[in-house]
Amino acid sequence: MLVHSRGARWALWAGFLVLFLPLFALPLLVVLGASFATHWSGVLPSGLTTAHYRAATRGEALQALTTSLVTAAAASLLALTAGTWAALAAAALGKRARKVLDALFVLPVAVPSVVVGLAILVAYSRPPFLLNGTRWIVIIAHSVLVTAFAYQSVAAALTRLDPAYEQAAASLGARPAYVLWRVRLPLLLPSLTAAAGLCFALSMGELSATMMLYPPDWTPLPVLIYAATDRGALFTGSAIAVVLMAATLLVLSAVSRIRTRASYR
Repeated sequence: MLVHSRGARWALWAGFLVLFLPLFALPLLVVLGASFATHWSGVLPSGLTTAHYRAATRGEALQALTTSLVTAAAASLLALTAGTWAALAAAALGKRARKVLDALFVLPVAVPSVVVGLAILVAYSRPPFLLNGTRWIVIIAHSVLVTAFAYQSVAAALTRLDPAYEQAAASLGARPAYVLWRVRLPLLLPSLTAAAGLCFALSMGELSATMMLYPPDWTPLPVLIYAATDRGALFTGSAIAVVLMAATLLVLSAVSRIRTRASYR
């Protein structure tokens, strides 16, 4: 809604800042300040240093960052594939069948992620799907947790598609597979990239289910942050958290550029 009054615009900005600063910006600024501190006994941190970032970008922390990036990329790809396939299938089904699919995909995010982690741990701890103790069980858990968001995003985009494009291609003799690959999916590309970015960000920050499943040689960065803060290394944990946020923002910026280009195709 457009606001033409200058006073109303100032009021809206003031309301936004009053809500944004304490709820969103302040916690992030506290983490950023703590990442450069050696002491914090007053209002502001003291003993500024960059030593925590040297620890956060080397050795175990660097390996954990790589693990998180690989896990998030793999989980996003699996979630996007499964979510898109299910959304396309649901679009061709009846209303009741779509409701059943909606419920099935929303169920993993409707329960605590610890429950999902426990279910996956039980399911993949015996043959023929013995994945416990491997990196694949972590990737599967992340995929299960984020697929709902990919499914919902693509399903919502499908309802907004103009069927005239597909009908025109079909009337010219294009086969269904060709229409899907050359018409439908390109039209869905902005929504697909948005879903991929959301899945990636959620996977990068996932902790609860990961704590139940990760093997010692596949430790994601959130687990390392939790371990650092649990043993009292709050400033080092803050630096690792800033590295995690920066890496996630860089990937999301790249995805946003791809989405923008796809929107103008």
